[in-house]
Amino acid sequence: MPEESSIVYGVNPAFEVLRAGRRSVIEGYLNRSSADSPRLRKLAALLESRRIPYRLVEKGQLIDLSGTRDHQGVVLLAQPYPYVPFAELVGKRRLVLLDNIEDPHNVGAIIRSAEVLGFDGLLLPRRGTPGILPSVLKASAGACEFLPIAINCSANQYIKIAKEEGYHIAVLDARGETTLEELQRRLPDRLLLVVGGEEKGAGQFIVNEAHDVVSIPRRGKVDSLNASVAAGIALAALAE
Repeated sequence: MPEESSIVYGVNPAFEVLRAGRRSVIEGYLNRSSADSPRLRKLAALLESRRIPYRLVEKGQLIDLSGTRDHQGVVLLAQPYPYVPFAELVGKRRLVLLDNIEDPHNVGAIIRSAEVLGFDGLLLPRRGTPGILPSVLKASAGACEFLPIAINCSANQYIKIAKEEGYHIAVLDARGETTLEELQRRLPDRLLLVVGGEEKGAGQFIVNEAHDVVSIPRRGKVDSLNASVAAGIALAALAE
């Protein structure tokens, strides 16, 4: 069984891995029973045009390869995900750091929003948040392949370095005294937005070091937003 980081499943992720071209695809596996569907035919033609071998296999083999029934009839075996060093992202104007977010679907959804909204890079701590697992890539709809992502520091180390490099640190937290609209009005040149998990939030060191702890005004009856939804609202407000 290949390493998890080298497995890609799902139709959109498969297309985006091929389109981005950041890592080589070694082999493809397509569901025999749905191989005549328009999207799988298009994917097969793309694999053939890139001279990437593929096999038509039964659904059970796709489940064994991907570890899920959510494969959508496609599994690719690729090189491991190409993380970038944090040093390559220092100096970019808009970065986002995830801290204590444990759900791969939330991680993937935030990556998708960050890429679509034009953020320059995303920082994952070495512990406490999933890396680019196949499920994260699937939840991001392939956006991981286009957004530079670093994973070589702890969350606290990212903050220390970013502050030294002149970044404005803003932590998204429902208890924050700065509203999103306030921060938007005085948008800094270099911004590192920190999104914490729904249960733990961002670490206390990060909250203490932040220039702003930012909340999204609530006007309804429910207390909080899902982490990826809150992140999407903040990313849209703070993008340029």
